[in-house]
Formats: sequence, structure tokens, C-alpha cells
Amino acid sequence: MAERLDILIRQARLRGQPEKTFEVGIASGKIAAISEQVGNQAEIEIDAQGNLVTESFVNPHLHLCKVYTLQMMDEEALRDYHGLEMGKAMTAIELAARVKEKYDESWIIQNVRRAVAQAAFYGCTHLRAFADVDSKARLEGVKALLRARQEFAGIVDIQVVAFAQDGIVREPGASELVRQSMELGADVVGGIPWIEYTEADIHQHIREIFDIAVEYDKDVSMLVDDAGDAGLRSLESMAVESIRRGWQSRALAHHARAMALYPQPYFQKVVALLKKAEMGVVSDPHTGPLHARVKELLEEGVLVCLGQDDISDAYYPFGRNNMLEVAFLASHLLWMTTSVEMDVLYDMITVRAAQAMGLKDLALRVGAPANLVVLDAPSVLEALREHAAPVSVISHGKLVDQGKMRSITRTADWETH
Repeated sequence: MAERLDILIRQARLRGQPEKTFEVGIASGKIAAISEQVGNQAEIEIDAQGNLVTESFVNPHLHLCKVYTLQMMDEEALRDYHGLEMGKAMTAIELAARVKEKYDESWIIQNVRRAVAQAAFYGCTHLRAFADVDSKARLEGVKALLRARQEFAGIVDIQVVAFAQDGIVREPGASELVRQSMELGADVVGGIPWIEYTEADIHQHIREIFDIAVEYDKDVSMLVDDAGDAGLRSLESMAVESIRRGWQSRALAHHARAMALYPQPYFQKVVALLKKAEMGVVSDPHTGPLHARVKELLEEGVLVCLGQDDISDAYYPFGRNNMLEVAFLASHLLWMTTSVEMDVLYDMITVRAAQAMGLKDLALRVGAPANLVVLDAPSVLEALREHAAPVSVISHGKLVDQGKMRSITRTADWETH
């Protein structure tokens, strides 16, 4: 008798093979079989009804400590960040920092639970989540994210980024707070070099972030050149430092909005550096008027993916951790509307995003960990058109209780569910 499976998905349509359906068997947390007829019995059987079954979604950029804080402040930062050519982006960040004077783990964790449960409901099983560390935020956001990482273990994997949002040089004590975050168990060292006042300070910021990363053997995520200034060069500096430190494929750049204004020769230089550094770029085109030159980066063979970035905070009023919705918005903003481009967009919220986060095995293949979604759509076009929640979400080989996740998004209470 054939081995009994934990989960068997029947009538699954796979990307790139629209002419037939498959069965996907899952056992011991992994994909055990993919064929037109597996033949095994299973504890749980799911009828996909001819709809898509794919890798689960991945969000490589979310400011998780800030979610749902918009209602705690006015809209001055929002207006400046979304202003013409993003010339007031630094002012927006300074205005947004006011909410951190109220930071306390006790209320941050409530917001965090809502957002992470929403991610699970919409089939996102992996997050890279930023927590500000500075003289105002202290370690309150990091503590909340580490708590959520434990609570949602096996449902949503959270990579906690200790993020020096207000700078390293201009914010005394920030480096030490990042180190303390690493000691507490943070996963990634985060920086934002372009916010420093001088070119020398930008380089020092980058060096100090890499110093900490090397000291603790951690990956790096940095928000670079997030304003409408063609003179910003922190993306270049970050790529160069990554090469010098031997941190190829372990450093990830976010935003790079100034790239939209780069002259072509300089853009080509940056592309060459990104490829040599094996450094990906996360773009969030829906959260600001400018964005990285995504289509050109893709044509050049640079790793590019999409992130949610913000959920109802000082920078963006919407968002629900629905990566299909993010890709839907990006399709319009980037004019990626052909069938080939839609498939690329889908990769940018699944396998490319996973690669950017250093996840080796997010794949629909036998032997890979079973992180899958069963959609209510037969094609990528329909999935993007509707950007609806999956019918079923499988994380680490187990069926996610989407009803429970939905309930947590409304109550923010983990203990009673």
C-alpha cells in the first residue's frame, strides 16, 4: 500500500502547463509527489477544481513596527512623502518619527499580530520585517516583532530587521541599539544611509552597518536613495561595500527611487555593480511617486522583487499584506501587462522575493518544503485581476487555519485563538 500523505491536492493547475491538471502530495512538511495521478490517500484532501497551485507568497519589505499607526498622527508626513518628485522625503521621515515617542511593545504587538495574520490569510508565508531602533523607538519595536516571530512560527516566517531609520551618524547610540537587537535575536542588519547629512557620513553609515553584519554573521537590508535627487549615490556605495566585504548575495537594497532620475551611463554603472555584488533590489512602486527602473533592471538580469512596504502608516494609508494586490498595482505603475510580464510579476512576489531574502527552497518541486497556495483562479491573469485570498494556504506542510487568521486580524488577540 502506498504511503499515506498528510495533504493531497487534486485537480491542480500548474503555471506554464495550462493544458492539464496535476496532483500534489505533501508529507512530513515537504512536497512528496507531483504527477497527473499520485494515487496515495491523505489525511486532508483539497480539490483545486482546476485552479492554480503555486508557491506561497513572500514579502521582502514591510515596516512591521509601524503598521496601523496612521491614525495616531496627522498627515503631514504623508503629504511630503507623496509630493512632487519626492523632494521632501527626508522631511517626511523626520515628521513620521514623532509617533515613535509613544512606542511601547504592549500596543505595537497588537498591530503586528493583525498584519501578520493578514499575511497568512492572503497566503504570504515569509516576511522580512523592519523594526526601527533609535533614541525614541529604543528596542520596543524589535521586542514586538521577535514576539510575533515566535507566535507565528510555522505559519509565517518573520525575518526581523533591526533598522536604524533615523540614521547612524546623526543618531547617537543607534549602532549600539542595532547590536543589542542582534543580541536579542534579530535576523538582519538594517540601514538607511542616504538620510545622513554628508557624503562622508553616508559612507560611515554603510561601513558601520556592514561591520555589525560581519560581526554577527547576518544579512544586510538597506533603504537607499529614497528621494527625488539624482545626486544620491548610496546604492552604488552599498554595492561596492558588499563586494569589498565578500557579502555577495547577502545584501539587499530597497526602494532606490532616485534611480528613476539617473542618467543612462550612471545607471549602467550601477547595474554592473549590482550584478557583481549579486545584490537584489526590492521595489515598492505603489508607495511613492518615483520608483526604481524595474523593467530595465530585469532586462539587465538584476534580481528585482516587490514588497508591501507599508500598511496604514505615515507613508502609505492602504495595504493588507496581500502580495497579489501589490503585483496588481505594480502591473499598472510599471506597465507590465503582457502575459510574459504578468508571469514575471508573479515571480517577483514568490520565487524572486524568496531568493532576495536568502530562502533557498521556496519552489514547487518534489523535496522542497511545502509552502503553497491554492488559488481561486485558473491563471495568473485571473489571479492578478481578482487578487483574492487563496482558497487554501499550506505553510511548512500544514494547512493554515485561515478562519483563525481572519479572526486575529479583527481582534489582534493571539492568546484566545
